[in-house]
Amino acid sequence: MKEDFAKAREVCDRIRKEVSKVIVGKEELIENILVSFIAGGHVLLEGVPGVAKTMMAKAIASSLGCKFSRIQFTPDLLPSDITGTYIYRIQNSEFVLRKGPIFANVILADEINRAPPKTQSALLECMQERQATIEGETHRIEPPFMVIATQNPIELEGTYPLPEAQIDRFLMRLIVEYPTKREEIEILKLWDNKGAANNVNRVTDSKELITMQNLAKKVHCEDRVMEYIVDLVFHTRKDPNVLLGASPRASISLLTAAKAKALINGRDYVIPDDVKSLANHVLNHRILLRPEAELDGLTSKDVIQAALDSVEVR
Repeated sequence: MKEDFAKAREVCDRIRKEVSKVIVGKEELIENILVSFIAGGHVLLEGVPGVAKTMMAKAIASSLGCKFSRIQFTPDLLPSDITGTYIYRIQNSEFVLRKGPIFANVILADEINRAPPKTQSALLECMQERQATIEGETHRIEPPFMVIATQNPIELEGTYPLPEAQIDRFLMRLIVEYPTKREEIEILKLWDNKGAANNVNRVTDSKELITMQNLAKKVHCEDRVMEYIVDLVFHTRKDPNVLLGASPRASISLLTAAKAKALINGRDYVIPDDVKSLANHVLNHRILLRPEAELDGLTSKDVIQAALDSVEVR
C-alpha cells in the first residue's frame, strides 16, 4: 500500500513539473487544481482576462493524457450545445446521436456566468450526476471527469450570476492573481522562445488517474481531524457577519480535498495542515455575508481566517 502512495506522489510531481513548463509562478494553483481532480471535484477559476486560465486548463489536460474540450459560454448558448442532440441522416433515414463537448475528461467552461439559467442547469446535472440527458435519454459521462469553469469578476454586464446551488457544486473557487514582475519577465522569455508554450507532454493516463482517485478515498482521517473540519464549518455559521454559513456539503468537500492533498504528498493519512491549506479555497464561495458586513469591506476570506485563528485541533 505504501508503494502505491509513493507512486501516486511521483506521478503528481511529474504532472506539476510538466505543467510548470508553460505556466509560470502558479505552483500552488496548479496543485490545487490537481487536488480537485483527484478528489473528483470541479474548480471555478476567477480572474481578469489574460492571466492564463485557459492555457492552464489545456496544459493540465495535456499532461494528464485526457480528452479536453472547451465550451465558450454566451447568452445564446443552448443546453443541446453542451450535451449534444440527435441529428437526422438522410442516408439511412434515422436519427443519430451527436454527443456534445461535455463528453470529455477535462472541460473548460469559459465565462460560465454568461450562459442563461437553463443552460447552466444542464451543466449542473453533468457536474453533479456525471450524466447528460438528451431528448429524454440519460447518457453516462465516463470518468475521469472534471469541469474547470472561469469567470471574470470585473465585467458583469450581460451576465447571469451563478445560483448558490451551482456554485456549491464546485469543490474549490481559486483566485488567479496577476503575476509578479519577475514572473512576468519569465513569461515573456517563454513566449519569445517560439513553440515552447506548446511543449506539454503526457505523463499519465486515464486509467492511472482513476486508480489515484480510488486510492485517495482510502486515505485515513482521524476523528479529531474530522472534528476540526466540522468545528471550522460551524464557526462560519455562528459568525455574526455571516448570513449563510457553509453547509454539510462543505464539510464533505473539505474532507475529500484534504485526502487528495495527503495523497499527492505521498501520505496515507490526513494532517490538520492539509485542512488549513485548503480551507479558504473550499469554503470561500460557500459563505454569504450580511450586506452591512460587505459594506464594511469584509470578505469571506476574513471569516475563514477568523475561524482558522479561533478553532484548534482537539
